Amino acid sequence: MGKRKAVDSNNPPKKKFKNVSKLLDPNTSGIYVSCARRKEANCRQELLNLLSEKIPEYFDLENVEDDKEETQNNKKELSIEEKIKQELQELEESKNSKTELLQPIDVDLECLVFIKTKKPIDPEVLVEKLCKECYESGQKTTRYTQKLVPIMDSCSSTGDDPLEKVRQLARKVLARHFHQEKDQKPIKFAVQVSRRNFNVLKSDVIIKTIAECVGTSHGHSVDLKNYDKLIIVECYKNNIGMGVANNFLKYSKYNLQQIFDKHHEDKN
Repeated sequence: MGKRKAVDSNNPPKKKFKNVSKLLDPNTSGIYVSCARRKEANCRQELLNLLSEKIPEYFDLENVEDDKEETQNNKKELSIEEKIKQELQELEESKNSKTELLQPIDVDLECLVFIKTKKPIDPEVLVEKLCKECYESGQKTTRYTQKLVPIMDSCSSTGDDPLEKVRQLARKVLARHFHQEKDQKPIKFAVQVSRRNFNVLKSDVIIKTIAECVGTSHGHSVDLKNYDKLIIVECYKNNIGMGVANNFLKYSKYNLQQIFDKHHEDKN
């Protein structure tokens, strides 16, 4: 028999999170996370542990919403094949009745991790607050985690007229940033599109469509260098996710490692 490894008292065992491999459903919110090659598992675990500590500080978790209705709405957007896969996945997940606010999703890509979030967690708020903390403290709280990309909502790219789905998604995600009923200020913005295993829509078509959804009625304008807000679009397989980043340039493009490095460069 092999020797059992001694437990390091300085590094106690961390909470285990079940890693689920599946398609990203419509209406999924969460965070795409980049990391070094072959460090995906390390990145996933350290970030889950960190976020589990932070979300009670950032959000009121007393009234966690049930997502059964959301799941039913998701299925309406899926193809028959995707619905079958989704039902099998739900059966597997039902074995664990506890609702997890943070759920790792295996996107099967090198150097990339996805953490699904559930209400009341707001991915845009979560990522910005985490980056702000790192920026102000200069403390390194992660080893493998690099860039964080918040996804506030998403839609399916399958079926008829995927571009119309992008428009509907943009109206939902962008409303609170660009179309407030009272005291809406003019905003300079840019659009960033990433495509992975995705060829349904071209990047320039998506960018043009989103810019049209923002409009110019409140004095909004495109500024690719000195924008106030960055609209992020992540296209992966059958899913199109969208989020809006504030202070993106100030916080080193939401890259925790670069925030830490820059803090110490400025200090020295």
